Amino acid sequence: MAERGFSPGEVDGVWGRKSIAALRAFQQSQGLEADGVLGPKTAAALFPNDGQEQQRLSPALVWFEEARRQFGTAEVPGPASNAKILQWATARGIPYRGDDIPWCGLFVAHCIGSTLIGEPLPINPLGARNWARFGIASQPRLGAVMVFWRGSRDGVYGHVGFYAGEDATAYHILGGNQSDSVSVARIARDRLLAARWPISARTIETGRVEVAAGANALSVNEA
Repeated sequence: MAERGFSPGEVDGVWGRKSIAALRAFQQSQGLEADGVLGPKTAAALFPNDGQEQQRLSPALVWFEEARRQFGTAEVPGPASNAKILQWATARGIPYRGDDIPWCGLFVAHCIGSTLIGEPLPINPLGARNWARFGIASQPRLGAVMVFWRGSRDGVYGHVGFYAGEDATAYHILGGNQSDSVSVARIARDRLLAARWPISARTIETGRVEVAAGANALSVNEA
């Protein structure tokens, strides 16, 4: 971006507001939809004579990359809370008292809200099942928002995270509040309620990722 005259500021490898603003400015200069999403058309405009660079850049799952970047973020034992988790809530204007409250929905809200600025979040994003109305319907695929029931399919409790892969019996979900941290958990396929995709990234195509089950047991309660 900086080489094309649209500097996002200091290059730190993090896709944030300045990066999005720079990309939007570039898109406007090219007559593209200024959605701040690095899709195939934007990649082609950035590197019109470099097919390899276009392929490397697109698709750009910036929300999923942010989720990966937060891998290992964990709750603080005892009455204190992880300041980073609290900051996620503050930045999104979400009332949140402490990380003893389930934060899987907050994690998803942070990853999407901080990288896809114009993407509408669901009402009360702390409620995992509310994410079943987020964006547009999707098949399970890399980066998709995956919503699961917890306790009972017809109950009110749930869990939400991002599709990272699947094996024969489970989805591998990159999410928050999994063993009190951002981690990957195996969740049974029959617990899936919905798979959703950001509206502003609707032009980005991804697919399923088959992975080995390994020795990890199924997660049965992500609270």
